[in-house]
Amino acid sequence: MFTAGGSQGTVFAMAPLAVAARNAGHDVLTTVDAPLLECAQAIGLPAVQTPHPKEASARLQALLEVSQDWTPDVVVGGLSYIPGLLAASLDVLYVRQYWDILPLRTEPGLQVELDRLGLSGAPEADLFLDVCPPGLRPSPSPTARPMRWIPRNRQGRLEPWMYTRPKDRPRVLITSGTRSLMLNTPGSSMRHLVDQLISEGAEVVFAAPEGAAEQFAGQLGDVHIGWLPLDVVAPTCDLAIHHGGGATAVTFMNAGVAQVVIPENDYAKAIGAAAADFGVAQLVLPAQLPEGINLSEEIAGIAQDILSTPRYQERADELAAHIRTLPLPSQIVLELEELS
Repeated sequence: MFTAGGSQGTVFAMAPLAVAARNAGHDVLTTVDAPLLECAQAIGLPAVQTPHPKEASARLQALLEVSQDWTPDVVVGGLSYIPGLLAASLDVLYVRQYWDILPLRTEPGLQVELDRLGLSGAPEADLFLDVCPPGLRPSPSPTARPMRWIPRNRQGRLEPWMYTRPKDRPRVLITSGTRSLMLNTPGSSMRHLVDQLISEGAEVVFAAPEGAAEQFAGQLGDVHIGWLPLDVVAPTCDLAIHHGGGATAVTFMNAGVAQVVIPENDYAKAIGAAAADFGVAQLVLPAQLPEGINLSEEIAGIAQDILSTPRYQERADELAAHIRTLPLPSQIVLELEELS
């Protein structure tokens, strides 16, 4: 049983191991909150609905009820306490999969369950799968088992430009994930950024949900905007400008693409800082910019600096090469079989 929730990125993150388990002949069930059901189905994962992660106690109770009819031998989860508590309640194997640079998220409303199980905090995982690329971990856990990130996105009809790298200019991709927060910037700053990038000779593509694409397409000039399969488009890019989501960041790392990270929360800030320390990205913190500095001009200047400085691409290639040496999800499934 794989548990995910809160954003589509959590489903994409669980999918490679879930697919590998199914391909090895195991029964797999994914549990997600209602907005993510369609996402799980779109990438081929059998899924049932549970409450949103913010409703921690209700979510745990729903998972326990599901487990009465479909009892897992292994529970796989990410940043939440819930998967570990479920596994402890069922006395089955607990696997935690997430970036080593991020702590588990404490959740209110679970004290009764913690007391019932005699726990003061999150249960210890039987196996900790770290998908943080090597070189980005500040202090690797000695018990962590690294696993290679395999990008997984919802698919659809591809156009040739999606999988073809431009021959005469660099390609810059902009995205803020499924929430499109970058598009909702004050005034015309996003249009200004796009215009600046194009004036510097770049081709700009904007990955956004279809609804946002329809709303903003006419405001952004000569750009491809809309649904994009990042796993397909990423290898054709020279630079990615994004919000710092874990799935987004590591998809571009996997493809050897330099990045500008404008984090939307502390989670994203930690990822962006680690990528910047490695030399594959620059981190932009809008709240810390000096007064009078235009955000779009700042980002455009950083983008031009990265595109014109070979060391960023060299470090991106180095990081991608490291990622390719990590154990595949199919190898991890074999290890899970031995533990079960």
